[in-house]
Amino acid sequence: MRCPYCQHHDSKVLDTSHDSHGGIRRRRECLKCGQRFSSYERAILATPLIAKQDGTREDFDREKLARGIRIACAKRPVAATDVERLVGQVETQLQNLGKSEVSSRVVGDMVIQGLKEMDLVAYIRYAIVYLGLDDLRAIRKEIDLLLEG
Repeated sequence: MRCPYCQHHDSKVLDTSHDSHGGIRRRRECLKCGQRFSSYERAILATPLIAKQDGTREDFDREKLARGIRIACAKRPVAATDVERLVGQVETQLQNLGKSEVSSRVVGDMVIQGLKEMDLVAYIRYAIVYLGLDDLRAIRKEIDLLLEG
């Protein structure tokens, strides 16, 4: 592991623990400069290609998904760990499908369901874009459905 401070290639592992995202966190010390830093390891399992509505296909991008969820949750009482947990759940569900390709709609439905359970305002924000709620009547209808249920 390369030291982020001096770029030296050798470091000593001081502590190893499992993190909440299914990975391994290692606390390290650089053998050259003595600085301490953490590294994270996570198994990379095959995720399917995402088939978009315009017909293009792209690799599943965990960071892109997290960014979209963070935008929906901006200025809401949603912890960063909750966002990471939702991203991890979506990624795991996609891997468990066992398919080589899934529709972006499937991913969006997974996120919508997760946000609905996490924070209703974040859900509405995401739904406005994802469901194409392009006028106030459509948004109000979706809010009314939430209030009824």
